[in-house]
Amino acid sequence: MQIPLDLARTLAAVIDEGTFDAAARRLRLTPSAVSQRVKTLEQQLGRVLVVRSKPARATEAGAAVVRLARQLALLEHDALAEFGLDSDAAPAGAAAAGTGVRSASVRPVPIPLAVNADSLATWFLPALARVARAHPVVFDLHRDDQDFTAGLLESGTVMGAVTSQATPVAGCLVRPLGVMRYEAVATPAYVARWSAGHGDGGGTAPVASALPDWLAHAPLVDFDRRDHLQHDALEAAGFDPERAPRHFVPASNDFASAVKLGLGWGMLPEFQSSGELERGELVRLGGTPVAVPLHWQQWNLSSPLLDAVAVELAREARSALV
Repeated sequence: MQIPLDLARTLAAVIDEGTFDAAARRLRLTPSAVSQRVKTLEQQLGRVLVVRSKPARATEAGAAVVRLARQLALLEHDALAEFGLDSDAAPAGAAAAGTGVRSASVRPVPIPLAVNADSLATWFLPALARVARAHPVVFDLHRDDQDFTAGLLESGTVMGAVTSQATPVAGCLVRPLGVMRYEAVATPAYVARWSAGHGDGGGTAPVASALPDWLAHAPLVDFDRRDHLQHDALEAAGFDPERAPRHFVPASNDFASAVKLGLGWGMLPEFQSSGELERGELVRLGGTPVAVPLHWQQWNLSSPLLDAVAVELAREARSALV
């Protein structure tokens, strides 16, 4: 049994665009033609490949076909690059002449990647910008907690992921990037307010081996309901993490802003708090800093383009992470 490549690409377009109509516009087909292609592929494989919802979702079988289509697109790009055809050259022979002129007729290859919010908000994008300047590529970024991004890689949703998982996903390569180091911090005004009556110095918090007792009942800031950094810090200090009131601020920069505005305390990475700590706008609350190791995992394909992404991410991580 063979999987017709044009049908696989059609299915991938439906999943990428979210609807049959949007896929039809991208492929320059009618929606009925797109639907017929997907039905034909389902009949040939004897599997339901797509959940016809809004947005459309790939079934487990469909995810395997989408993964194949994406791998083929990546390998096709790399093959064309060896012929000098990835450099968008408008005039015939321009690439061979070394002009560096790019042809508008070459469609950039899409690269879906998964990344955690703090990396996305700080060091991740400059690396992708360098890749995009050198190659015809567009990025489809999926944001999730670093403990869950490997699942997107395993399902075939993405080609590469920043993850806390050191063990390679089946069919993938892994390399260490570095460590994000988090500390419990808050504003001096927040400390003064919530430590009042607890003998904590009225406005400053000493660096200690454990979090202060008053923090067990003070408001904290969580990124979302998957964020366990504050929960684990309280638990390690012997407090009941469920008793603390909490705000949910599901964006990395906004999360840091909420802490810096005194909404609550939170675990911030060094590069989001070092300046404020030096200026006295934030203070350390104590407790053991949390080190979150990050790794880069990608499909185990011989792909210069995917390798270029890995090289730039490793380069950026060396300057940003511990």
